[in-house]
Amino acid sequence: MVLTNPPFGKKQSYRIVRDDGEIDTERDDYDRQDFFVATSNKQLNFLQHIMTILAEDGRAGVVLPDNVLFEGGAGETIRRRLLHNFDFHTLLRLPTGIFYKQGVKANVLFFDKKPVSEKANTKELWIYDLRTNQRFTLKERPMVRADLDDFVACFASGARAKRRESDRFRRFTYADLVGRDKVNLDIFWLKDDTLDDPDLLPPPEEVAAEIVENLEAALERFRRVAGALNRS
Repeated sequence: MVLTNPPFGKKQSYRIVRDDGEIDTERDDYDRQDFFVATSNKQLNFLQHIMTILAEDGRAGVVLPDNVLFEGGAGETIRRRLLHNFDFHTLLRLPTGIFYKQGVKANVLFFDKKPVSEKANTKELWIYDLRTNQRFTLKERPMVRADLDDFVACFASGARAKRRESDRFRRFTYADLVGRDKVNLDIFWLKDDTLDDPDLLPPPEEVAAEIVENLEAALERFRRVAGALNRS
């Protein structure tokens, strides 16, 4: 069993240090023989690492940011592999303000490792939206165990066949998922009422943090493009 919340971060390069302490090289992509795709995205590499170390019938619950659900390229390849080789059965969309810094959107991915077969091991993915129209903070309004009671009931541990859809809990088949553009799993369906209810509006510092997060992500992508152009 793997239960983890790997660190979120934007710095993509890493250094290889020789025994004498000197820097041998610095590179952007982390390429491991047991990984099936090379990428500089730390979170995608953490996910690949977890997928490789799970034993057959092993279970995982992993906290990861939204970009893992929608990023193209290596992200799409990893999501396809996750859906095909594993039983990716549950996705919990967490509200902002409870993990890491303000504005960072996180999720919990629950999946089990199954024997590789021609047919996909994921038959259906159940998504619980604990984000839309919810607001928590670390101090003034922290999340408590009772806030997860409905999700725990919907999760139906040990009795997934008894799961039922609700306003916040929806089922998506494997065909639904792989038919989406780039296998984008950033799926939501609830109406966002924050514009109609001032109490649900995030504080200005959270909005600003989210803008900074998006700008940093965009800048990092531009750096990768510039680096690729310089190497060509």
